[in-house]
Amino acid sequence: MGTAVTVEIRDRVAPRRALERAFDWLRWVDRTFSTYDAESEVSRLNAGDLALADAHPLVRRVLERCEVLRAGTDGYFDARAPLRGGLDPSGLVKGWAVDVAFAGLRRAGARRLCIEAGGDVRVAGGPWRIGIRNPRRREHLAAVVVLRSGAVATSGAYERGPHVVDPHTGRPPAGTLSVTMIDRTLAQADAHATAAFAMGPRGPAWSARLTAMTILADDEVLLTPTFLRYRA
Repeated sequence: MGTAVTVEIRDRVAPRRALERAFDWLRWVDRTFSTYDAESEVSRLNAGDLALADAHPLVRRVLERCEVLRAGTDGYFDARAPLRGGLDPSGLVKGWAVDVAFAGLRRAGARRLCIEAGGDVRVAGGPWRIGIRNPRRREHLAAVVVLRSGAVATSGAYERGPHVVDPHTGRPPAGTLSVTMIDRTLAQADAHATAAFAMGPRGPAWSARLTAMTILADDEVLLTPTFLRYRA
């Protein structure tokens, strides 16, 4: 998925077979949903070599969930409007894949667990202190939050460039450096962070009802009331 994934288990005994299964799962997701691998199902759907009805059931399920998110974000989370054109559900897939791996490790007995994927995290058995990177200075933190369980995801252009676009204009959003969301699952946090970032100036008003931190282009930091509860 174009990023590194780290699993930390602080229990006395780690479920090693479950760890192997978790990484096998993440590799399968990468092979199936990659937009860079011409043989992946997503690439074959884009090329017209695979009909949606013939795609893996999990591919269809993810795309259905993307449609639900599109409707719930005024179209700002749109798996069919990436910068390159074509189908790209990456804004949901990474978080969803981590959530599934996380659930498998929990069933195997992991209690104090953290999975980090490209700066986004899902945790349980805390407290866990989670640093949120400063979008202007890589070596500095913009904030630290404390979670017992849940997920933190950040969307911005400072790490991978302008890979998020406003689906309504086809252009990268302006006015916002990053949006961080806290939610129960990483899929939900990641998708909402992506949508709020794509909204540009509209993002803070839309995310006011969520647990969010928005850093604007003028370095102003906006925190929702629920986000304040988690600040270290």
